Amino acid sequence: MSERAEEDTVAFEVKDGVAWVKFNRPEKRNCMSPKLNRQMLRVLESLEFRDDVKVLVLTGEGDAWSAGMDLKEYFRETEEQGLWSIRKSQREAYGWWERLRWYEKPTVAMINGWCFGGGYGPLFACDIAIASEDAQFGLSEINWGILPGGGASKVAVELMPLRKAMYHAMMGENLTGKQAEEQGLVTEAVPAEKLLERVTEIANELKKKDGHSLRATKWAVRRMTEMTYDNAEDYLIRAQEALHNFGGVATRKEATRQFLDEKSYKPGLGAFDTSKIKA
Repeated sequence: MSERAEEDTVAFEVKDGVAWVKFNRPEKRNCMSPKLNRQMLRVLESLEFRDDVKVLVLTGEGDAWSAGMDLKEYFRETEEQGLWSIRKSQREAYGWWERLRWYEKPTVAMINGWCFGGGYGPLFACDIAIASEDAQFGLSEINWGILPGGGASKVAVELMPLRKAMYHAMMGENLTGKQAEEQGLVTEAVPAEKLLERVTEIANELKKKDGHSLRATKWAVRRMTEMTYDNAEDYLIRAQEALHNFGGVATRKEATRQFLDEKSYKPGLGAFDTSKIKA
């Protein structure tokens, strides 16, 4: 097909509180180009503070999630223009991955197919990752003479045991979705025909929970990986205090009332009814 317009490289729709965002270059296995990276940041920013968006799901059109960076458009063509172009393209890519890591809403990666190299950046950025069992994960950089850059090596070491990450990066062999689950790269792997159903189930559960608490929780868990125990303890005290300023006191009181007085829910079995919180 003819080259896609920049605004057509990402597709999205909002349905029942969930923003379904898609890499939309199926003819290129959803490789990330400078155009796609610029458009993805625009889309993410346009959705982040919408009241009708409670959860964001990132997936891919066709048979791939994302096969990484576009070798022609992201590498060859930017290198031909010089160092300034390389750095600009890197900033455009890393910029939306960072935005996604610290997104205001909970995020779910729905990995429906190929996930390679640069695709590990947004994979790590999403809070929860559900893959098809037959999806393919790969750090193939070693097979064409470079190292897994763009944060891919960091993602592998952050999510996988060191020995598994080292083998994965040095051998250039693919992992199935099931193997990726076993080695910690994704949260869960399910049969392909159950993928949409499972992601929808997770999104619907997240929608029931208090949005401010979800935001504080996901940011706290990410920060914990960087901290000593004492620093983490102090951070969490301050984070709880900050949450109080966003309705945390009223939220906790209502949840406690429903548990102790109404006996209408059990915290270990699900969320309380957030619609009853008084402003």
